[in-house]
Amino acid sequence: MKKTSLKKSASKKIVTRGAATRPGSKSVAGLVVQPMKKIRAGMIGFAGRGWGHFKNLLMLEGAEVTAVCEMKADALEKATKLAVEKGRPKPALYGPDRNDYLRMLERDDIDIVVIATDWNTHAPMAVQAMRAGKHVFLEVPAAVTTDQCWELVESAEKTGLNCMMLENVCYGREELMVLNMVRQGLLGTLLHGEAAYIHDLRSQMNDGGNTIGTWRTLHYAERNGNLYPTHGLGPIAQYMNINRGDRFERMVSMSSPAEGRKLYAAKNFPADHKWNKIKKWRCGDMNSSLIRTALGRTVLVQWDETSPRPYTRLNLIQGTKGCWAGYPDRLVVEGRTPSTHEWVQGDALKPWYDEFDHPLWKRMGDEAVKAGGHGGMDFLMMWRLVYCLRNGEPLDQDVYDAAAWSVIRPLSEESIRKGNAPVEIPDFTRGRWKKTPPLGIVR
Repeated sequence: MKKTSLKKSASKKIVTRGAATRPGSKSVAGLVVQPMKKIRAGMIGFAGRGWGHFKNLLMLEGAEVTAVCEMKADALEKATKLAVEKGRPKPALYGPDRNDYLRMLERDDIDIVVIATDWNTHAPMAVQAMRAGKHVFLEVPAAVTTDQCWELVESAEKTGLNCMMLENVCYGREELMVLNMVRQGLLGTLLHGEAAYIHDLRSQMNDGGNTIGTWRTLHYAERNGNLYPTHGLGPIAQYMNINRGDRFERMVSMSSPAEGRKLYAAKNFPADHKWNKIKKWRCGDMNSSLIRTALGRTVLVQWDETSPRPYTRLNLIQGTKGCWAGYPDRLVVEGRTPSTHEWVQGDALKPWYDEFDHPLWKRMGDEAVKAGGHGGMDFLMMWRLVYCLRNGEPLDQDVYDAAAWSVIRPLSEESIRKGNAPVEIPDFTRGRWKKTPPLGIVR
């Protein structure tokens, strides 16, 4: 097997960025690569979100998983068992050391790498994978610092490889339909959006060992800002053509007091438990950030994984002719709905779904729902990226989206540290957003 030389140290931190792409690099906006007859995937991180991606890849024609790297031995056994049950070849297994993924990246039978590890390792692993010549698909958020966002962009530009964040919410039925509505001009000129990830996840604190509940909970103790912005923000950014005609320009962020995690720990764990030993929880229970775009539009982004409140992503988009809002789904369109003072919702929305359901959902929706995974969005996302790679088409998200959506996290922290001061959002496209065409409606 041919081996690629890899440095095992973390990629060098880059502090300053110029206005132009670095010498020897070029933009990867709208990147199209040579069609691949078969998509050979290597997976890093399998016990959590990686399991769903693995199952979906096993269902897709023209895709196979050749290698899996995971620290938990039982998860590797689970991968082998499922592959055999599905009549697929056994993947090569790597682990349990955290850096065993570097050995996996030396393989020459891997085209893409799917990364589903803890937040802090997403970007460093992605950079190493691109250096090894692999296209990268990484879980959300793509990065946790501004420097990491730049490293992803510069690595993709230097290697000419795809680096797509797996923002599955962009493939939900509602989000795809609203994208179709917006593209057809139903809501007029867009003015304002509202995005959120409000999800009571206090129960994750009960997880023990090296699990998502352990490493994720530590972020609430150490950081203060919107730690998980992309689920609600990704679809809004696509509606607004962010990085494709507009861009996020500046933002301001505020957090509420941090009370919920401390109260939950006191109520549910012994006094000497590790969560009760944390003297100060830094992350406010509710974070609200306000973004202004280059065209003057506004986006409210909220995040709360601690309070007793029903799940919502808001998914509100306001235009000069009307407004769509989620949770519950509702719509008003001047001249087409009975009044601009009352929502059309519930069963009355069926004709709107009939008219504006996205072509991708019409084609693959039934199969996606059957496959499962957040109402089918996980399967549709994986199907779509495999389809694009096999047919030489550009992906629906690129590295500039991954950076622009993920950088809201560190910049929200910066704004709060500075007393809720406005902070500038980097232009990761270096001005190319003005000429990059919008994401179209796939027919």
